Amino acid sequence: MGKLHTISKGYRHGTRDKYAKKYRSKGLPGVSRYLTTFKRGDYVDIVVDSSVQKGMPYSFYHGRTGVVFNVNRNALGVEMTKIVGNRQLRKRIHVRIEHV
Repeated sequence: MGKLHTISKGYRHGTRDKYAKKYRSKGLPGVSRYLTTFKRGDYVDIVVDSSVQKGMPYSFYHGRTGVVFNVNRNALGVEMTKIVGNRQLRKRIHVRIEHV
């Protein structure tokens, strides 16, 4: 029997297809992404932009919807629920505007 490979558990493990961009849509985001205004109480979808590594949320939150609870200059605070075992937890994360 050969050597067994180790299973990586890094921050971006298993995201090769999840974070991949479509054909002809690669590169940095446009200006309109930065000019949108957000207010507390807005519902936002978290979609990770893999061309921006700063402020990137964990892969579990990709495609999730949450409510804005904090607005900063470069980032938003988003609150959502996560099912852990037999209970629902309220999770609060801060995400850069490029990933919303």
